[in-house]
Amino acid sequence: MEKIKIETEYIKLEQLMKFTGLVGSGSDAKMLIGDGTVKVNGSIELQRGKKLRSGDMIEFAGKKIIIE
Repeated sequence: MEKIKIETEYIKLEQLMKFTGLVGSGSDAKMLIGDGTVKVNGSIELQRGKKLRSGDMIEFAGKKIIIE
């Protein structure tokens, strides 16, 4: 499990996926989120603009990332 520390109140799901290198572009993130392949806190997330805050966990392609 990878831990990511953010300095702001939140980060959007699409931005996090790009920042961590899970995807190469925003359009890739949009497609994968829309296909239902990304989970936030154990539930499938379909909103690419979902605001992630400290304590949230993202799962994608066998990887887990937790926001600190």
